[in-house]
Amino acid sequence: MPDLDAIFHDGGLLSQVTPGYRLRPQQLEMARQVKEAIEHHGVLVAEAGTGTGKTFAYLIPALLSGGKVIVSTGTKTLQDQLFQKDIPAVRNALKVPVTVAILKGRANYVCHYHLDRSAHEGRFMSRDDVRYLPLIQAYAGNTDNGDKSGLVSVPENAGIWSHVTSTRDNCLGQDCGWYKDCFVMEARKRAQAADVVVVNHHLFFADVWLRDEGVAELLPACNTVIFDEAHQLPETASLFFGENISSGQLLELSRDTTGEALVSAKDFPALTEAAAALEKATRDLRLALAEEGGKLPWQRASQIRAFQGALEGVANRLKELSSLLESQAQRSEGLENCWQRSAVLAQSLERWRGDGVEGYVRWLDIAGPGLQLNATPLSVAEIFRKQLQGSPRAWIFTSATLAVKGDFTHYRGEMGLDDATTACWESPFDYPHQALLYVPAGLPEPNSKGYTEAVVDVALPVLKASRGRAFLLFTSLRAMRLAHERLKEAFEREGLEFPVLLQGDGPRNELLERFRRLENAVLLGSQSFWEGVDVRGEALSLVVIDKLPFAPPDDPVLAARIEHLNKEGRNAFMEYQLPHAAITLKQGAGRLIRSETDRGVLMICDPRLVDKPYGRRIWQSLPPMKRTRDPAEVIGFFSRESGA
Repeated sequence: MPDLDAIFHDGGLLSQVTPGYRLRPQQLEMARQVKEAIEHHGVLVAEAGTGTGKTFAYLIPALLSGGKVIVSTGTKTLQDQLFQKDIPAVRNALKVPVTVAILKGRANYVCHYHLDRSAHEGRFMSRDDVRYLPLIQAYAGNTDNGDKSGLVSVPENAGIWSHVTSTRDNCLGQDCGWYKDCFVMEARKRAQAADVVVVNHHLFFADVWLRDEGVAELLPACNTVIFDEAHQLPETASLFFGENISSGQLLELSRDTTGEALVSAKDFPALTEAAAALEKATRDLRLALAEEGGKLPWQRASQIRAFQGALEGVANRLKELSSLLESQAQRSEGLENCWQRSAVLAQSLERWRGDGVEGYVRWLDIAGPGLQLNATPLSVAEIFRKQLQGSPRAWIFTSATLAVKGDFTHYRGEMGLDDATTACWESPFDYPHQALLYVPAGLPEPNSKGYTEAVVDVALPVLKASRGRAFLLFTSLRAMRLAHERLKEAFEREGLEFPVLLQGDGPRNELLERFRRLENAVLLGSQSFWEGVDVRGEALSLVVIDKLPFAPPDDPVLAARIEHLNKEGRNAFMEYQLPHAAITLKQGAGRLIRSETDRGVLMICDPRLVDKPYGRRIWQSLPPMKRTRDPAEVIGFFSRESGA
């Protein structure tokens, strides 16, 4: 492998192709550690603060290694950025002839079979669906990859996409008449042939580790796996190492069975009747929990008599449908697929309704018109540890937020990375001069009535001083909405004309674009705005966080994990809840300073940061900003910034 110094140093290969490039010692040191891990098939857990340039720090040694590399990141947006921008830039700088492929989940590719079936059936939910269908048909005939992100004239969240893409359940695989033209299979072939494959965490676990058909060849042939945004892995792994059955899967099975029966089994009306019965039973199941919402422990749901009866009704209707599908399966590939799915769902439902599996927690997720039955492992560490013991390869885990005050114990414990090498590099930004951490005095306890209103009131003078240009981040949607109402009233009362944007009023990227363009807006967001959001420059000069982001204690999985740790004689708060909150807080705080010229105030309203003994451990995990409790110092900070 070429000398990294010759690449990263001033005057090196990177400086020749990157305008304004200058050496960052942290970036070079991280690249050396990644190179070491790749050469010795090691496991490296690396935290690199904002501005380190961690993407190039792992890509350069990876592309120079000569082996097959899988890069997994947190979102499809970051996938596209790696594939379209970062990897081509590195490849051009190094002049290495590596081939690169991007691989997404099936739902991102137009499916010829389902597109054709939808066009013939013509069963759509809206006029938009009817309008979008010919656009998708034309696109499918002209595109070479079928990726729905390439058709900008049809919104990514349009309902029509669920009718013209496949899922793991309803894909016909090799039995499909369109198999040779399948966009998903073409993408997988390109991925298997490429030197570097870019995936996202959900796809990695669903397709690579769960050995979904067609992708099992990727991991064995791979020399290096790199997880960027690796702080998301424990939650993603918990999802995929568990088991779930959703009302959406049952309704989709019913819909697909009806569609297939109308084409291939018109003379057997019992099939469509059974599909309709399953659909009704599934909707009745949701109605049985009409008074409930959010996350519900199995123990509580099991005490609701109507739910128990409705669940048994779903199980019986599913068995009946499966039996009828078995008798008709030979009549078409579609009916065969529906039968296989019904059998798998029936087995999963029986397992979930049984006594449960040791080491797993059962719970329900109720959102809008749907619900999901989940069985989640109490810990993914042992499962993950076994996966790492396969063929020798390098594993790189990196993020800006993995450690608590430089300590990786929590993350290594969650992921089973007992023997991993760890490394931590501080951001190169000058936080003491660029940023101020403000914890206002006099706020009530975070769980007290009127706390959110008090947060808005204490933030108001700071918002005036910052001239808007702020994110207000909340730990719950309820607090966000309450603050939104309070803030609008305050702005109206005081004649402040800062535009107010609210999470949910449009797609996240659209809201962010409006925020940047307006230059004096105030954006209120919850979980989805705590990470993966990059607003550089003066448009964002204030980040207000309402509370320390401790996970809600009524979360069934969290409650079970706490109980499990405490039963083992361990301190669940110090070992699990506190580190988790500190890492999440670092993500939210990381929205403020995104470049060497950014300046701003991080306002954390939670008095526990100062009043509780554990608060010190949390703020010491944050970047080394100057700290204050004096509002006059905050006003002065913004006055100096504006030159007043």
